[in-house]
Formats: sequence, structure tokens, C-alpha cells
Amino acid sequence: MKPRRLLWQLYFPYVLVTLACLSVVTWHASSSLRRFHGEQASADLSVRAQLIREQVAPRLSQNRMDSIPALCHDLALLAHARVTVILSDGRVIGDSDEDPLKMENHAARPEFIDAIRAGEGVSQRYSHTLQSDMLYHALALPATGEPRAVVRAAIPLITIEEGLSHIYANVLLTALGAAIFAAVMSLFISRRITHPLEEIKRGAERFARGDFGTQLRIPNSIEIGALAEALNQMAVQLEDRIRTVVRQRNELEAVFSSMVEGVLAVDKERRLIGLNRAAARLLGVDYEDALGRKVEEVITHEDLTRVLTHSLSSEDTVEGDVRLGHPEERFLQAHGTVLRDARGITIGAMMVLEDVTRLRRLEQIRRDFVANVSHELRTPITSIKGFVETLLDGEVHDPESTQRFLQIIAKQSDRLNAIITDLLALSKIERDEEQETLDLETIHLRDVLELAVQTCEGAASEKEISIQLECDREMELRANPLLLEQAVVNLVDNAIKYSDPGKKIRVVACANGGWRQIRVEDQGCGIAREHLPRLFERFYRVDKARSRSLGGTGLGLAIVKHIAQAHQGRVSVESALGLGSVFTLHLPNR
Repeated sequence: MKPRRLLWQLYFPYVLVTLACLSVVTWHASSSLRRFHGEQASADLSVRAQLIREQVAPRLSQNRMDSIPALCHDLALLAHARVTVILSDGRVIGDSDEDPLKMENHAARPEFIDAIRAGEGVSQRYSHTLQSDMLYHALALPATGEPRAVVRAAIPLITIEEGLSHIYANVLLTALGAAIFAAVMSLFISRRITHPLEEIKRGAERFARGDFGTQLRIPNSIEIGALAEALNQMAVQLEDRIRTVVRQRNELEAVFSSMVEGVLAVDKERRLIGLNRAAARLLGVDYEDALGRKVEEVITHEDLTRVLTHSLSSEDTVEGDVRLGHPEERFLQAHGTVLRDARGITIGAMMVLEDVTRLRRLEQIRRDFVANVSHELRTPITSIKGFVETLLDGEVHDPESTQRFLQIIAKQSDRLNAIITDLLALSKIERDEEQETLDLETIHLRDVLELAVQTCEGAASEKEISIQLECDREMELRANPLLLEQAVVNLVDNAIKYSDPGKKIRVVACANGGWRQIRVEDQGCGIAREHLPRLFERFYRVDKARSRSLGGTGLGLAIVKHIAQAHQGRVSVESALGLGSVFTLHLPNR
């Protein structure tokens, strides 16, 4: 059934009940009026008949029969009724409307019979003489004793009906007016009842939209007022709960979004219902596009989907390692667990992705470092041990060979000492870097660069390499002068080792905004592009054989990198095969 407005549900029953009541009242009033009017007409006709009898009685007692017809005419005019005088045998001797001689015997008329028998008779019937319905009232004459005649008065019923019709019209008009008034009042009352409900409905719609600023007006009706008050209280509680939920959601989203770890959640149909931006970044997917889609449509990594599948079916936390190769190689550690609602029913699973790429790389660097240190230390130790054992066995009798062996042992000892010294220096720099305990002072940069160049001039002159220094004498920098000198020495020494004789090396210092840049440019053999990302790792060598022959420890550039980082700076390199290399220290001017 189609729903209807409460206004009409109230209005139409009110109108129908009112109309029914008015109809009953009108019918009852009409019936009562008809009965009352009939009784009044009959009583009035009775009075007229008595007056007529009093006028006819003297004439009849005097046997003046010939004057009766004229008297009937006169009395009819006075009584406004038809007057008839009938002898006891039924013969009509006088009538105000017809010739008595032409009228039939009235002995069978009911009012005549009642009047002869009881002295009075009343009837309503059709008059064949006048051809209309009439009300008759007959009285015996004389009033006591043996009746000699009957006096009858009659009036047309149409006269009564006309009076009743006028009354009926007034009653109907009154009823119609009352019905219209009742309909209007019913509409008014229905509106009075439904208007507060409509206001409550509009208020509830505002509450549904989240607008709790306007409270509902409390109407005078106790029941509707209680409803409005209850809705106002509900709105206050709802606003408070929504505010709490929104605050908790915002806090959760803030935590969710700010997490470094990637977090994703799926429902039982394996659709993504939650995903933070860290997870989208780690997995290389679009954050907005991924939500609501199947996991298989978004994530193509089998290791991840396997962990997720196990999480949906397992009661315990599931862990797994994931290696991603696109868009770049990453190592993730996945932790999956089942999601349950407040009733403990499984509704999905959640997985936390921790990026352990840096940790894995550090582990790899550590393994490489241990292997490289072992290798770098084993080479001089093996050499020293071999020559010492040869000398101890007494197999060398030539003084020149003995001297040569001892020189080799001394050289390898120096190499071993250099490696250990560089390792200790690197360890100290890293410790100062981590603890931020580096001693800084304001220095003239050119003074430090001149000391570094002087340190390297001996090695440069042996290869006839010139070192050109370009630096403003007024340029200042807050730095640790000893570490900065060591970094520049390592860069210049490296440039000398890998430059051919007769080449030129430039050491240039310049300002670039809030930074100071120190460039060491050489014209050496250059470095292939694939070696540049790992060039500053410990013990990393482009050409291992040549590096060892030149006496390098493999730690010089690593020391440079950590000195730069200890100063909150960095080091970069640009190189091309056959053209040379440019190493640049970028240091903040604090």
C-alpha cells in the first residue's frame, strides 16, 4: 500500500466521522421535526375543527340546513381549511370546496367512522374529490349524546410538506455549513497535530545530515513534546558519539598515515578495505585506485599473497620475507594476522609490511666488510709469515736476499699498519658522527687546503704532477680542520695515484648559497659509470690489482664520505673514462 501523509490520515477520518454524525443528527432532527410539525398541524386542525363545530351546532339544532353550505364557505375562509358537514348517515350537506349534491356518501370515510364511534376521528389519505393528500380532523355533533352529524376540517398535506421543505432546507444548509466548518476545523486540528511532527521530521533530517546546531522546538502536546525532547537528547548524544568517532578515526588515520611500516587490510572476499600510503609506496600501487579491489588485481607478488592467504586461515601471526624487484629492489618483512569483529567473528586479515632493505644492505655491507678486512689483512700477514718462515728456516744465505726479504716484510708491515690506522680513524669518525661530538671551529678554508696540498706535493713531484689551488683567502667555514685536511689529502692522494705523469690536478673551493664546495679535479683514467654508486664503500676498488700496487688500503674514499657526513654534508663524484674525475665535498656554512 502506498504510504500517505499523516495529515490526510487524520483529516479524512475526522471528516467522515463528522459527516456521519451530522447525517445522523440531520436525519433524527428531520424525523423529529416532521413528527413535531405533523402533531402541531393536527393539533391546530383540531382547534379549528372545534371552532367550526361551535359555529355549525346552532344552525344544525335549528334545522337550518339550507344555510350550511354558505356557512362552510365562510368558515373555510376564516379557518384556512376545507370545511365539510356530514350527516350521521354519511350524506354531505355542506362543503367549502365542492357541491354537496355531487359528492358521494362519506359513511365509509375512516375519520367519519371514528367520529361517529368515538366522537373524534383523524386520518391522512388521498382525496378523490380534490385529488390530493389531505389531513382530516372530524368531530361529532353534538359533542355529547347521539351524533346527528359530523363536522370535518381538512388541510392539504402539501401545505405541511412545504413548511417542512423550508425547514428541511434550513436544516440541510445548517448541516452543510456545519460540515464545511467541521472540515475546515478538522484540517486545522490535523495541521495542529501534524505540524509539530513535520517540524520534528525536518529536524530529524537535519540530524541525519549531521547538522546538530539547531534543537527541536518543544510543542505544547505532552506526547509530541516528549518525542521532540527525546530526539533532542538523542541528537546531543549522537553528536557527542560522532565527534568521538571522528576524533578516533582521525587519530587512527593520522597514525595509519604516519606509520613508516606499510599496513593493508582485506575482507573475507580478499578485497582491500584499508591501505596506508606507506604500503602503496612500498608495493608501487595507486593508493586511491587500490581500495575496494581484489588483492590479486592490485598485488602481483606471490610471496605477499601467500602470507595474506595464510593469515586469513591461521589463528596465529604469520610472518614471511618478501623480495620485490619492481620498481626497485626491496626487501620486506611481512607480518599477517586475522581480523575479528567485536563478537570474535573473522572478518578479514591485516598485514604489516616492514621495509628491511637498509638492514639487509647493512648486513651485506657487514659481510663484505668482514670478508674484505679478512682478505686485506690476510695478504700482508701471509706475505710477512712466508718470508719470516723462510728466514727462520735458514734457507737464505745471501745477504742481499735477506735484505730484500726484510724490506718486503717492512713494507707489508707498513701496509698492515696503514689498514689498521685507517680502520681506527674510520671508526672514530663514525663514532663522532653518531654521537655528534665533532669539535668544530671557524677556519680559513685556504689555510687547510694549503696544508693538504703541501702534504701531497712530495708524491705529486715524483710523477711530475702539478697541483693548482684556487680559493679565496677570506673564505671561512666551521669545520674540524684536522678531519677536513685528511679528507682533502685523501682526495688529492687518490687523484695523484690514478693520474699519469705530467698531468694537472686542480683543488677549487667556492661558495654556493649556504654551502661551501671543495672540488678535486684530475685528468686521470676516469671511472666507469657502474662503479660510481659503490665507490665510497669500504675496501671497494675499481681495479684491485692496480690499487694494491699503488699502496692503497681501500678505505680512503670511505673516510672522505664519513668526514663529510660528520660535518652534515656529503661527497659526490663525476667521472668519464679517459677524461678524468671530479670529487666534490659539499659542506654547510654553519
